[in-house]
Amino acid sequence: MTEETPGFDEKPDVPSGATPDDAEPQAASPSSSGEEAAPAGDASAQIAGLTAQLDQVRKALEERTADLQRLQAEFQNYRRRVERDRIAVKEIAVANLLTELMPTLDDIGRAREHGELVGGFKSVAESLETAAAKMGLQQFGKEGEPFDPTIHEALMHSYAPDVTETTCVAILQPGYRIGERTIRPARVAVAEPQPGAAGTGKAEDESEAADEKDNGPEEG
Repeated sequence: MTEETPGFDEKPDVPSGATPDDAEPQAASPSSSGEEAAPAGDASAQIAGLTAQLDQVRKALEERTADLQRLQAEFQNYRRRVERDRIAVKEIAVANLLTELMPTLDDIGRAREHGELVGGFKSVAESLETAAAKMGLQQFGKEGEPFDPTIHEALMHSYAPDVTETTCVAILQPGYRIGERTIRPARVAVAEPQPGAAGTGKAEDESEAADEKDNGPEEG
């Protein structure tokens, strides 16, 4: 009889206390490292995606913030325009009212100059002048002040030897202003320096100097 040689049907040795199935996980263990590396790549992609989304949100926030700032600036400009227009309308309304009162104020001034501002009429006139002053009306124009064509209106013209420039010598009708705005110029009579007065004085001085030279002491 021939002896049977060991063939491939023999099973590998298995440690005592272990079953043949316990060896299979050990053979499959090398593939587990590859499965653990795959989630790391997925996490990096997720982080990159979240970073891109965050950048988009930041950009959108910056755009909305710029829009809000622009709207706030436009609103502030609108409020300033409204306030400026409101003040302008108020000033125009006050100026129109006071313009209508100017003839009455002129009559009061003339009555005061002629000593006719007495009794109850004086009290009413002073109350009217006080109310006009509270509304910002200011009277201007005085004798002796230099003529200024921006605030004076010359109705009469003359020459005077005692003035060195064009001067208001009489206030025919006072002027009125509200703040820096002139409502009515002061109507005045002006006087200018006498033509040739300066030249005449110079000629006389030269003549006197020549006479003194001619009439000087004679040499003996």
